[in-house]
Formats: sequence, C-alpha cells, structure tokens
Amino acid sequence: MTTVPGQLIWEIVKKNNSFLVKEFGNGSQSVQFSKEPNNLYNLNSYKHSGLSNKKTVTIQPAGKDQSVLLATSKTKKQAKPAALLHKSIMKKEFNRMAKSVVNQVAANYYRPDLKQAALARLSAVSRSLKVSKSGVKKKNRQASRIYGRK
Repeated sequence: MTTVPGQLIWEIVKKNNSFLVKEFGNGSQSVQFSKEPNNLYNLNSYKHSGLSNKKTVTIQPAGKDQSVLLATSKTKKQAKPAALLHKSIMKKEFNRMAKSVVNQVAANYYRPDLKQAALARLSAVSRSLKVSKSGVKKKNRQASRIYGRK
C-alpha cells in the first residue's frame, strides 16, 4: 500500500475538516484552532497537525491518579491505526517528566521542533492534575462591623 505525502494531505484538509474550529477576532481577523488528537498547541498549521505529519507527539492526563501519558506515533505503522501510537505513562515529579519528554522528543531527533510545545503542554497538564490542599480554613479573627446600628 502506498502512502500519501503529508504535504498533500495538509493541502486537502487545511481549510475543511471535522476538527477545525474557527474563531473570529477583532475586525476581519480570524484564528483557526484544531481539535485533532495529536496536536500539541491545538493550532491549525502544518507543523502542529496530527493528521498530516507522520511523527506526532501527544501529552495528556492518564487515569485518575497524577500520571501523564506521552504518546509518539510510529512511522512504519501508518496503515494500522490500532498500533500507531507508542504510549508511555509517567508517574514522576515534574522535573523528571520534563527530562524524559525532552529525551523522547528532542534528544532522539524525533521532532526537535516540538520540544517547547511539548514542555508547555506537559506543564499545563501537570498543573491541571494538581489537587489543592483541602484543610481547615482559618477563621477571620478581626472584629466584624455591624452597619445600621446606633
């Protein structure tokens, strides 16, 4: 089976696809976002597109615990969607997860142009997973004023 080049796929899907979200800004400017699965910045561009690139990176929360899923696509399994992604779950502190993301994305020459985007997405996902500490709230010890009494 022959594969279609990524640039041709991008030219076909860049203006109309089911993942496209068009936002209208000031005046006649419009911003286009994309909800496609392997898009780190959710921008509608060839660089970040998960549809047209063979090498993609995904970072998302995994499960109910504090774990993060890092998935990279396998270039030779493009015709088999079930075996397309290489998934690894990280349950470490942020610095160690960031180091492993850099090693997977940039140090192995997988997609070094997505290094900053992957770290930004990891930061946002790990921030969203943090649970605020719930404890006894301190009471306000200042005297409260009662208005209307004389």
